[in-house]
Amino acid sequence: MKIRIRFTKHGVMKFVGHLDMMRYFQKAMRRAGIDIRYSEGFSPHQIMSFAAPLGVGITSDGEYLDIEVNSTRPSGESMRALNDTMAEGIQIVSYVRLPEDAKTAMSIVAAADYDLTCRPGQRAGAADTLWGGITADELRDAVTRHFDDAPEALITKTTKKGERTLDLKPLVYELSVEEKGGQPFLYVKLSTGSQDNIKPELVLEYLLRAMGHTFDPSSVCIHRRNVYARAADGAGFVSLDEMGENIV
Repeated sequence: MKIRIRFTKHGVMKFVGHLDMMRYFQKAMRRAGIDIRYSEGFSPHQIMSFAAPLGVGITSDGEYLDIEVNSTRPSGESMRALNDTMAEGIQIVSYVRLPEDAKTAMSIVAAADYDLTCRPGQRAGAADTLWGGITADELRDAVTRHFDDAPEALITKTTKKGERTLDLKPLVYELSVEEKGGQPFLYVKLSTGSQDNIKPELVLEYLLRAMGHTFDPSSVCIHRRNVYARAADGAGFVSLDEMGENIV
């Protein structure tokens, strides 16, 4: 039986890297009494995979791991058992059964969305100022002029094979300046996965440089809202946990 688990990651847990998170959840499965399946062979391991590894220092409300189980309790009971073992900053928010022919989350990830906010202490006085004293209205104008109305939005991305120039336009699906609690932030939904994986800070760097400002990576806080797969009709995206059903 295939199970997809969604969890949140906040607080100091944002500094725990992907490999340590894998080991953490392997131990959590045993402590929670999840009847997880193991691979065969000389070195059996839990059948578990993560959707899209989260960068160190980034918080999230939409992290996913897929497991296979021999048997399972109802979704609510399994979530409570897992949450009883979780450290502060990690919370299980869904536990759903997938169709037997479902592909792993890792293989179908197509997009993710993020909130980029100005790190506390970096603001220049007024409540509506962002990076380098830029106001929310100035950033909205930059989104319109340098992205929405621009024929292309070129960036230089550094990879293991060197540097290459990319056009952000076809890889950024949504981009806007929003506000929550009286504080503005940049919202972006972009391509994620094995093919075209774009980091959200690259979008902010592009906008700031287009405005004549210097980008300081230490000045931004990044929060991932969710991770998505392509909808069956190919016309949009669907949250990964919507592809399963609760166990009763």
